[in-house]
Amino acid sequence: MAHTRIRKFNTKDTYPEQKLDNDLCQAVVTWGGRTVYLRGQCPQDLETAKNIDSHDPAEQTHKVMQNIRQLIEECGGTMEHLVKVVVYITDVRHREAVYRTMGEYIKGVYPVSTGLVVQAL
Repeated sequence: MAHTRIRKFNTKDTYPEQKLDNDLCQAVVTWGGRTVYLRGQCPQDLETAKNIDSHDPAEQTHKVMQNIRQLIEECGGTMEHLVKVVVYITDVRHREAVYRTMGEYIKGVYPVSTGLVVQAL
Protein backbone atom coordinates (compact mmCIF):
# COMPACT_ATOMS: atom_id res chain seq x y z
CA MET A 1 0.00 0.00 0.00
CA ALA A 2 1.29 3.48 -0.87
CA HIS A 3 1.81 6.29 1.60
CA THR A 4 -0.81 9.04 1.73
CA ARG A 5 0.40 12.35 0.35
CA ILE A 6 -1.27 15.51 1.66
CA ARG A 7 -1.53 18.72 -0.42
CA LYS A 8 0.35 17.67 -3.53
CA PHE A 9 1.81 20.41 -5.71
CA ASN A 10 4.29 20.99 -8.50
CA THR A 11 7.09 23.51 -8.16
CA LYS A 12 6.43 24.93 -11.64
CA ASP A 13 3.17 26.32 -10.21
CA THR A 14 4.51 27.30 -6.79
CA TYR A 15 7.81 28.83 -7.91
CA PRO A 16 7.32 29.76 -11.59
CA GLU A 17 10.28 32.13 -11.60
CA GLN A 18 12.67 29.24 -10.83
CA LYS A 19 11.72 27.09 -13.85
CA LEU A 20 11.44 23.92 -11.73
CA ASP A 21 9.20 20.91 -12.36
CA ASN A 22 9.22 18.80 -9.19
CA ASP A 23 6.22 16.89 -7.81
CA LEU A 24 6.14 17.45 -4.04
CA CYS A 25 3.65 17.55 -1.17
CA GLN A 26 3.24 19.30 2.16
CA ALA A 27 2.96 16.11 4.25
CA VAL A 28 3.21 12.32 3.96
CA VAL A 29 1.41 9.85 6.22
CA THR A 30 3.30 6.57 6.16
CA TRP A 31 1.61 3.29 5.40
CA GLY A 32 -0.23 2.23 8.53
CA GLY A 33 -0.82 5.87 9.46
CA ARG A 34 1.61 5.98 12.35
CA THR A 35 4.21 8.50 11.16
CA VAL A 36 3.71 11.83 9.40
CA TYR A 37 6.48 13.83 7.73
CA LEU A 38 5.90 17.52 7.06
CA ARG A 39 7.64 19.62 4.47
CA GLY A 40 9.57 22.57 5.88
CA GLN A 41 7.07 25.36 6.44
CA CYS A 42 7.44 29.05 5.73
CA PRO A 43 4.93 31.87 6.26
CA GLN A 44 2.84 31.03 3.20
CA ASP A 45 -0.86 30.50 2.73
CA LEU A 46 -1.36 26.77 2.17
CA GLU A 47 -4.08 27.39 -0.42
CA THR A 48 -2.32 29.99 -2.58
CA ALA A 49 1.40 29.43 -1.75
CA LYS A 50 1.68 33.21 -1.33
CA ASN A 51 3.85 34.58 1.47
CA ILE A 52 2.06 36.61 4.11
CA ASP A 53 2.56 40.35 3.84
CA SER A 54 4.72 40.79 6.94
CA HIS A 55 8.39 40.89 7.81
CA ASP A 56 7.63 40.61 11.54
CA PRO A 57 9.21 37.39 12.89
CA ALA A 58 6.36 36.77 15.36
CA GLU A 59 3.69 37.12 12.65
CA GLN A 60 5.67 34.87 10.33
CA THR A 61 6.06 32.28 13.10
CA HIS A 62 2.32 32.38 13.82
CA LYS A 63 1.65 31.53 10.17
CA VAL A 64 4.23 28.73 10.15
CA MET A 65 2.81 27.18 13.33
CA GLN A 66 -0.77 27.53 12.04
CA ASN A 67 0.31 25.70 8.89
CA ILE A 68 1.94 22.95 10.94
CA ARG A 69 -1.19 22.56 13.07
CA GLN A 70 -3.44 22.51 9.99
CA LEU A 71 -1.32 19.90 8.21
CA ILE A 72 -1.13 17.66 11.28
CA GLU A 73 -4.91 17.89 11.64
CA GLU A 74 -5.41 17.10 7.93
CA CYS A 75 -3.29 13.99 8.53
CA GLY A 76 -5.57 12.95 11.41
CA GLY A 77 -3.49 14.15 14.36
CA THR A 78 -3.25 17.03 16.80
CA MET A 79 -0.38 19.23 17.96
CA GLU A 80 0.09 16.78 20.84
CA HIS A 81 1.44 14.34 18.24
CA LEU A 82 4.27 16.72 17.26
CA VAL A 83 7.59 15.14 18.25
CA LYS A 84 10.30 17.21 16.56
CA VAL A 85 10.79 20.80 15.44
CA VAL A 86 13.75 22.17 13.48
CA VAL A 87 13.88 25.96 13.25
CA TYR A 88 16.02 27.89 10.76
CA ILE A 89 16.38 31.65 11.18
CA THR A 90 18.60 34.08 9.30
CA ASP A 91 18.95 36.70 12.03
CA VAL A 92 19.83 35.71 15.59
CA ARG A 93 18.04 38.85 16.83
CA HIS A 94 14.72 37.22 15.87
CA ARG A 95 15.36 34.10 17.97
CA GLU A 96 13.44 35.25 21.05
CA ALA A 97 10.36 36.38 19.09
CA VAL A 98 10.32 33.17 17.06
CA TYR A 99 10.66 30.86 20.07
CA ARG A 100 8.19 32.82 22.20
CA THR A 101 5.58 32.60 19.44
CA MET A 102 6.34 28.94 18.73
CA GLY A 103 5.90 28.25 22.45
CA GLU A 104 2.26 29.34 22.27
CA TYR A 105 1.57 26.39 19.96
CA ILE A 106 3.64 23.72 21.71
CA LYS A 107 2.87 24.49 25.36
CA GLY A 108 2.56 21.13 27.13
CA VAL A 109 3.64 19.16 24.04
CA TYR A 110 7.42 18.88 24.75
CA PRO A 111 8.78 18.09 21.27
CA VAL A 112 12.53 17.86 20.74
CA SER A 113 13.74 21.06 19.13
CA THR A 114 16.80 22.17 17.19
CA GLY A 115 17.40 25.78 16.21
CA LEU A 116 19.91 26.95 13.63
CA VAL A 117 20.97 30.39 12.49
CA VAL A 118 21.84 30.27 8.79
CA GLN A 119 23.04 32.81 6.23
CA ALA A 120 20.11 32.30 3.89
CA LEU A 121 17.04 30.14 3.34
